[in-house]
Amino acid sequence: MSTWRDPVGPKSKNVYLRRRLLVLLGLLALIVAVVLIIVKPGGSGSAATTPKVEVPEGLSSQQTEDPAKSEKPEKNPKCEDADLEVLAITDRESYAAGEKPKLSLSVTNTGKKPCTADLGTAGMVFSVTSGSDQVWLSTDCQKTPDHRPVILEPGKALKTEPLAWDRTRSSKKTCEVDREQVAAGGASYHLAVSVAGVESQQTAQFLLY
Repeated sequence: MSTWRDPVGPKSKNVYLRRRLLVLLGLLALIVAVVLIIVKPGGSGSAATTPKVEVPEGLSSQQTEDPAKSEKPEKNPKCEDADLEVLAITDRESYAAGEKPKLSLSVTNTGKKPCTADLGTAGMVFSVTSGSDQVWLSTDCQKTPDHRPVILEPGKALKTEPLAWDRTRSSKKTCEVDREQVAAGGASYHLAVSVAGVESQQTAQFLLY
């Protein structure tokens, strides 16, 4: 019969059982120590394994951990004046008494590649004339002009929001006073515009009644 199950010797059976129990406890403690060395408590796996982090595509170099592996987006060149087509636009061709003309402009990149233009109000002008008479200018009393770099895709026109003209004559001296109403009764006016240093080649004609 195996001595592990039924120990024999000069001492009592209980003595041998206690000794073997101590030996088993010692072996168990040794095994636990080895396991703790190999697998660190609180870890998520083997100590020799480092989890990999996947970086989503499209992040800039400042958003990635390794700038050398990321690509910075290409800067679009400044639009050439010859590649910009600027049009003057009115919402109607004639206006009844009391109706305010709504003025706007569109700009189109006629080049073959995207380019950047400053389409802020600091470089945008709306001008209303009647014959040789400069009637109204949007920059006479302009407040807080801004600069706004915009990427223009080839062949795609961008249009400004309509600007309502109150049918008055402007000057830099009339910004804080009541302005004189312009002539109506079928009088003809022309809208000319410019943006990013490029002027519209044609004006938009309209009548006031």
